[in-house]
Parts: sequence; C-alpha cells; structure tokens
Amino acid sequence: MFEQTFKNIDDALRKDAGCSSELDYVEQTSWILFLKYLDDLEKDKKAAAQLSSRHHTQIIDKEFSWNVWAAPKLVLSGVEGGADGKLDHHKALSGDDLKDFVDLQLFPYLKKFKTSAESPNTIEYKIGEIFSELKNKIQSGYTLREVINLVDELKFRTHKEKHEMSHLYEGKIKNMGNAGRNGGEYYTPRPLIKTIVKVVAPEIGNKIYDGAVGSAGFLVESYEYLKKHNKLSTADIVTLQKNTFFGKEKKSLAYIIGIMNMILHGIEAPNIIHTNTLAENIFDIQERDRFDIILANPPFGGKERKEVQQNFPIKTGETAFLFLQHFIKKLKAGGRAGIVIKNTFLSNTDNASISLREELLNSCDLHTVLDLPGGVFSGAGVKTVVLFFEKGKPTKNVWFYQLNLDRNLGKTNPLNEADLAEFVELQKTKAESENSWTVNIRDIDQTTFDLSAKNPNTPEEAPLRQPNEILIEIAELDKESALVLEKIKEMI
Repeated sequence: MFEQTFKNIDDALRKDAGCSSELDYVEQTSWILFLKYLDDLEKDKKAAAQLSSRHHTQIIDKEFSWNVWAAPKLVLSGVEGGADGKLDHHKALSGDDLKDFVDLQLFPYLKKFKTSAESPNTIEYKIGEIFSELKNKIQSGYTLREVINLVDELKFRTHKEKHEMSHLYEGKIKNMGNAGRNGGEYYTPRPLIKTIVKVVAPEIGNKIYDGAVGSAGFLVESYEYLKKHNKLSTADIVTLQKNTFFGKEKKSLAYIIGIMNMILHGIEAPNIIHTNTLAENIFDIQERDRFDIILANPPFGGKERKEVQQNFPIKTGETAFLFLQHFIKKLKAGGRAGIVIKNTFLSNTDNASISLREELLNSCDLHTVLDLPGGVFSGAGVKTVVLFFEKGKPTKNVWFYQLNLDRNLGKTNPLNEADLAEFVELQKTKAESENSWTVNIRDIDQTTFDLSAKNPNTPEEAPLRQPNEILIEIAELDKESALVLEKIKEMI
C-alpha cells in the first residue's frame, strides 16, 4: 500500500508547475512527510507519558499541528475526541487558502524553532533548520491538498511501518540519483556502502562521522550494522541515538534528505549540521573534535575558492582532495576510515596530489585499496577507488583488490553485494589472488609516491606487432605456399 501511495504522490507532483524533476518530488515529499512523522511522534510521546503518569508538552502548537491544518477528521458521534478517519472537508483548507496558510503562516512559525531550541541536538532545532532551508514549491493549493491527503495515509507508528517507509524513501533517493542533474552526488550505491561499513567494522561507543553526508547513507548503514551485530542494552540505544552519528552537509536539499532518511531509519534527532565542511580551518581542529570512524564519499570534480583552500596545508582546488585532508585531521589516533575517491588520486603527478599521497602514507596505515570499475555510480563514467586506512602509524604494505566483473555496470545493471563478496572475504587476511596483490611501500617511487593499481596477477596480453613484422610474416607464408604448390606440380 505504501509503495502505491508514493507513486500517487509523484503523479500528483508531476502535474504541478512548481515541480519539474525527481529532485523536486523528493524535496517536496520530504517536508510533508516530516510533518506527518512529527504528528505520529507526538502521539507516541504522549501515550508514553500517560503510561508513566508524566506531563507531555507538545512540540508543535495546536493550531499548527497536523490534525488541525492538514488532516482534520470527522468526529464520531457520541465519542468524545473520537474520529472515524475521514477528512472533514468543512475544516480542511484547500486551494489558495491552503497555499497561503502554508507559505505565510506555517513555514514562518516552523522556522522560529531554530532560534528557540535549547540546542542543535534537539528535534526542535532540526525542525527550525529544515524549514529555514526550503520553501513550498507546490504552486497549486489543490495539488498540495491531494499530496497531503496521500501522505496522511502513511503511518510511522510500528517498527514494520517505519522499516517499509525507510525502504521506500531510499528508493526515492536512488531514483533522484538516476535522474541526473546533481542528483547523483546524493546517492552512493548501498551495496558499496554496506561493504565499506563491513570492512571498517564500527563498534558501539565509536563516534562515526561523514563530512559530506548527502543522503546519510553511510550513517544509516552504520546504524543498521551496529543494531544487527550487537545485542543492544538500554544504554546502547541512548548512545546510538545521541552520541554516535555525526555529519555535515553544504547543500540544502541534501541536508533535508539526509535528516529525513535518518529519522525514517530510527534516529530521532540526527546530529547533522548544515554547513560547508571545508570552511573549517583544519589547523584549529582539537582532540575533542576528532572521531573514531570516518566514512564518506566526498564530491569529486568540484572546485573550491582560494579563501577555502587557505584552511589546508596542501593547497588545491579539487574538492575531494581538500576533504581527504579534512578526514585525516579529523580521525583520532587509531581511528579507521573508508573513503571513496577518484582513482586518479593514486597517480596524479601534480604537486598537491603527490604531497597528499605522501601525507596519507606517512600519517596513516593505508592498508587496503578497492579499485572499482566504471559504472558503479549511475550516470557517471568516472572510475573510483575506496581507501581504507588507520590513523597513527605509517603505511608499510598496501593490499589492492581490483573488482573485475563479467558485465558492464549501469542503471539497469547496478552493483550488488554479491559482486563484492570475494573482496570482503579476502580482505580479512589480505590474501593474494587473481584480483588481489600487495605492494610494499619501499618498492614505490619515493619522489612521486605513485600508487597506480596495476595488477601483477593479470595475464599479460601479447603486444601488438608492428606493420613491417606483419609484412615479413606474410612474405614468409607466401614462400611456403609457393614451395607447397611446386611439390604438388612435381607429384602430378
């Protein structure tokens, strides 16, 4: 049922002049879903308070609550406070009245939560920040009414409902990535994320960070991994909710999607900050600012301004290389990281790339490099690698694994976890195979620190022959043919 409802929401938004792409559909669905989620959260908190005889204070004032402006229900006759689930069309706003209420009253009210919240780690602060970063793009109040009615059918009360909702929302993010434009930067294939998380293997109590959080895929999958691999105590649940997952995101849409994705997966008030991560001067980073685990796929191909580059010892306009410096600095001693980056990082000959490779190899143990084929990221032909490293000791050996598949990857034929199963298994012991090998750092060029992933176990192809060699061979064959013909004539 939920899946059909999501399709119906997209169909409604396609008809609206204010929504022109999959990115718009996800953004507009997100803020309405968020408000419906808040309503269900309020109901759960109120019920829990009543059971323990505690007072419950509403997060949202009554006039702005979901069941007043969005979905007022008909009251059952003779039942105080009861409702039969049907929309009260006499009270439900629609058309211009609904659009004006949302734009002129609801959004301004919700924005104020950012300044009135006790701290950034509260749901109130997230409400204020989300509604400070977006606007209602749905131009028709009638379309807005249709979407609200559809969202009202969705429930967030049970674990099963939340799981299904999170799965469907992930699907919407994936579709947004496949749709092109800038959508791809928000979506890292989940099989790859799950594999990176398995290899880095976070533990309860670790602080996990993604400074380019996007749709929060790394944080979400880390949460799922920790729940799956541990029998959680009450203290563990509190730790996961409040003191485990941290992120930063520059772009408004990605920030909203990341928060919504984490909420749907069960993190009530995600520690995601809307900021330009690279604006932080890494010379100012203290021990208290560091993390145990860093997992990220920073945007590649971007360029940063000169003033941003001044925050880094190795000056470069390449966004991903600035992020890598940031991540190295943000790791605690003994901390572990899994970072996706363009494969050209391994061999670029510019001064910044050489200096960054030297810094990584000297300050961290780059123990594993996963070399991925093109097509892993739908809509982007760029080839990438995943760097796995531990902070605090220099690299001695790097174990490489080259993912060779018997098919071309793309939107209709994406990467799956089975494709990466051999890598996960061999990585545990750094075993050598047809697809894996180890490089001793002493054997690489100590001036360029070139780490090109050249598999020595791949059978070498015979070199192409020169044209003169081919002509000589043809002449020899012609001579042999002539001799054979002469013998045949003699026999006749």
